[in-house]
Amino acid sequence: MQAKKMDWITFTITFVVLIAVCIPLGLYPEKGGEMLTAASKFFTNTFGISYLWLGIGVFFFLLWVAYGRYGTIKLGEPGERPAFSTFSWASMLFCAGIGASILYWGTIEWAYYYESPPFGLQPGSTEAIEWAATYGIFHWGPTAWAIYCLPAVPIAYLYHVRKKPVLKISEACRPFIGKAADGILGKMIDILFMFGLLGAAGTTLGLGTPMISAGISKMTGIPESFGLNIGVLLIVTIIFSFSAYSGLQKGIKWLSDMNMVLTFLLLTFILVVGPTLFILKMGTNSVGLLLDNILRMSLWTDPITKSGFPERWTMFYWSWWLVYSPFVGLFIARISRGRTIRQMIIGTLVWGTIGCTVYFVILGNYAIYLQLNDILPVLSILQESGAPTAIISVMNTLPFNKIMVPLFCILAIIFLATTFDSSAYVLAAVTQKRVDNDPLRWNRMFWAFALSLLPMVLMFIGGLETLQTASILTALPLVFITLLLILSFVKAVQQDEKKKVVAERKMFWEAENTRIQAKKRHSEAGMEKKAR
Repeated sequence: MQAKKMDWITFTITFVVLIAVCIPLGLYPEKGGEMLTAASKFFTNTFGISYLWLGIGVFFFLLWVAYGRYGTIKLGEPGERPAFSTFSWASMLFCAGIGASILYWGTIEWAYYYESPPFGLQPGSTEAIEWAATYGIFHWGPTAWAIYCLPAVPIAYLYHVRKKPVLKISEACRPFIGKAADGILGKMIDILFMFGLLGAAGTTLGLGTPMISAGISKMTGIPESFGLNIGVLLIVTIIFSFSAYSGLQKGIKWLSDMNMVLTFLLLTFILVVGPTLFILKMGTNSVGLLLDNILRMSLWTDPITKSGFPERWTMFYWSWWLVYSPFVGLFIARISRGRTIRQMIIGTLVWGTIGCTVYFVILGNYAIYLQLNDILPVLSILQESGAPTAIISVMNTLPFNKIMVPLFCILAIIFLATTFDSSAYVLAAVTQKRVDNDPLRWNRMFWAFALSLLPMVLMFIGGLETLQTASILTALPLVFITLLLILSFVKAVQQDEKKKVVAERKMFWEAENTRIQAKKRHSEAGMEKKAR
């Protein structure tokens, strides 16, 4: 019975491709790093602009869906209550969508823009500092969450409204591609999605694991090394594999709820004991700067000076969100039963954006304050020892640092776990022909451990540019899959509307015919009675 549920072709091909990529990169790290860098430059220079247009297009499309006639469609039965409370629902989608990367970039992203600011600004100038505090919020803001949310719309509609017990990207494209979803095209869509997710996972684990290692090194005195990174990665893998084994209602929900509580404690503590007024003022200034310039930032390609800023950052981020989007969309769709499409879209955009903004406002501006007031040379530590050490050094300046640094590391571990147990859940779902409740447990466990292979190789090669490349290279096919998802949703809803109109007309004419027949019988009976 379990074997009949499995899509062995998708399962096998994806794993074989994963091994085929990891082995050569592991055996020839220097050559592999050079090839990845060259490929990244080619793809961003040639196709990078498509990511920018896709990002802004998806955002406006979702607003059109949410506030149009499709926004009131209920994901489930009429009158059905949401499957999860708003807190648990928001916690799960937030934790699945960001992972420990929010701790990494929320604390240190501003430093890269401080040294190499956008728009040709002078490094270290007042304008550069203001834009440095703003650009992170932009990269993790409404556009990012719109890219995440888009796949959730057709998947949730087919799963909850049409009652299709299949959590596959190819199935979500079926209304547009038809029977091709069962053939080679459908398999290619699912395999490209899975490999893209593995690439995105490699980037996230590759960033989060060294940061946790730096924290452990600070607490224990154990030197930072590749071996320590592997040890941390294995511990995280065991945690999220256990959570994935426990399923959606127990492991993933419990970890996500606990994560939000720890997040609240950490951020509140930093806001209260840190430079509160400076953090609030800089945060307010950044939000205003973003609202005033969001279209310019969304479409800026820097064609004249060619600084490489859009390719290195905005295009990287949009590609990163893009490779994660089918996974996060599948997950959002799965947990959104009982809500309307409008509630799912607006909730994702609002809660996701607010959550990320709070991180960047508090963590980022606290680190900026340390740099500007000569309390901690964050930029020097970044240049000499790398981002993970700089991040932990920032946390170490807090009061009760012997408590706050471990708390920060625990939070990072749980963030990684909640992201990757969700990833394992979705990868298992895509490799099954049907998912009635949860994917098979052994399947979830398998992908929980398979997820750790690529980040091991990427950390071995080393370098931020290598990690960014993993997302950029795997994102391009997702541009076309995203367009298919848009067309599929519109077509599916229009098909069901036509069926509904035809059914309503049929019922109307049947009722009308019944009324006419009844009137005719009544008239005939009256005439017969009169004739007597």
